[in-house]
Amino acid sequence: MGTAPLLLGLCLTLPGTPEQPAVFVPGEAFTLAWTHSIERQRWEEDYAVRPGPRPGSATLHATAARIRGSGAGMEPPPDARLENGWYHYQPTEHSPGALRLSRSEFVPDYELCDAARNCRRLEHWLPGDGGVTELTACVQPSTGQRP
Repeated sequence: MGTAPLLLGLCLTLPGTPEQPAVFVPGEAFTLAWTHSIERQRWEEDYAVRPGPRPGSATLHATAARIRGSGAGMEPPPDARLENGWYHYQPTEHSPGALRLSRSEFVPDYELCDAARNCRRLEHWLPGDGGVTELTACVQPSTGQRP
């Protein structure tokens, strides 16, 4: 009997809340989006989840980023190009081990968008506790059923 194929995706955790189990979100490509708390401009970063160097592991890769406008604390990098009101650029950190997101009840929650651009707020999967939510690439055995 063979082993079940593995699904690539993201694991969402609340590091300060060990009683809250990790949540698996399947997918090999996603966009993390949010609205800047002061400038109220949208920021988007595209990531790919790829098989890792060890069997049963996965890695996160930043593939592109864009900012809608500019302002205090959200200046686009010098090599960004402006297209239809968005500054497009390549992230300097290509393989973050984890994304640590500070979530607050005072600003709209982060959005996670799948490859088809279907977006949901993180609170759909994991409640915000006013602290940090960590996103890491991970794998889960496939059950043969669609998640």
